[in-house]
Amino acid sequence: MRILLVEDEVNLALALRRRLERDGHWVDMVHDGPTALNQASGQDYGAVLLDLMLPGGSGVDVCRELRQRAQWVPILVITARDGVRDRVRVLDAGADDYLIKPFAFAELQARLRAVLRRSPRERPTQLSVEDLVLDPATRLVTRGGRPIVLSTREYSLLEFLMHNRGTVVPRSLITRHVWGHDHSCGPGASNVADVYIGYLRRKLGGAEDKPIIQTVRGVGYQVG
Repeated sequence: MRILLVEDEVNLALALRRRLERDGHWVDMVHDGPTALNQASGQDYGAVLLDLMLPGGSGVDVCRELRQRAQWVPILVITARDGVRDRVRVLDAGADDYLIKPFAFAELQARLRAVLRRSPRERPTQLSVEDLVLDPATRLVTRGGRPIVLSTREYSLLEFLMHNRGTVVPRSLITRHVWGHDHSCGPGASNVADVYIGYLRRKLGGAEDKPIIQTVRGVGYQVG
């Protein structure tokens, strides 16, 4: 299998390449984000091993750009960052899995086998209501072909409502899903969903008499 290895620590990259080639893989090695994107556009890889901290752009940027180009090659991110926020960013950008440095090569082999078992990766189905389209693969939202920039919370809220198209979703369920169980029980939980629905409506635009997100008085909200 041909693997693209993107790692700026030269000694680590060389060691990984030797071990992967010993396993029978063909390895192309690059050390920065722009070169990785250029290399990926010209070759058909079975997998990408991607460092998170890179010159010329982070691994998250590389991962997101590959997915936006509709390149669904399995991506295993290698990172020294082990915070929850970092892991969430990596997965939200489209990575299939991540591995925390330092790691045993046997674990890298196991995680690589795991992501390969899930390939070929299927492109997630787009969600649409009227002329509003949400693409879970790229996290791109458009209305009438016009891109709409949403915050992380706004995107999660819209995606949740569109997944439940035609169903009235209670405020408590929205808050629990988007902000977590603890927040749904805390101060201000009763109106946080209302505030973000307002943000979404302003960004989505559309007819005032029939907004795409409809209020069901005393219950919650509905799309479609």
